[in-house]
Amino acid sequence: MRIEYDRDTCIGMFQCTVEWDGLAEDNDAGKAVLTDGAASDRDWGSDVRVRELPSDAELDAKFAARSCPVDAIRVYDGDERVV
Repeated sequence: MRIEYDRDTCIGMFQCTVEWDGLAEDNDAGKAVLTDGAASDRDWGSDVRVRELPSDAELDAKFAARSCPVDAIRVYDGDERVV
């Protein structure tokens, strides 16, 4: 599984950072940060970060994606979006 995070879309509510420690608060920018994320604009947005998820982080990452009020976080299993 992988997570994709669009920093442009993020509005800095930081609900995702409570759900999963792979996302951190950047209070200076008012946005979340995907830790260990690599740059990618493959599917959507101009400031997208991507990271493969270890199996023990999948559930928490899904909760983080579901908690985002603006849908800035997506979780994929292969090419299929699961959240």
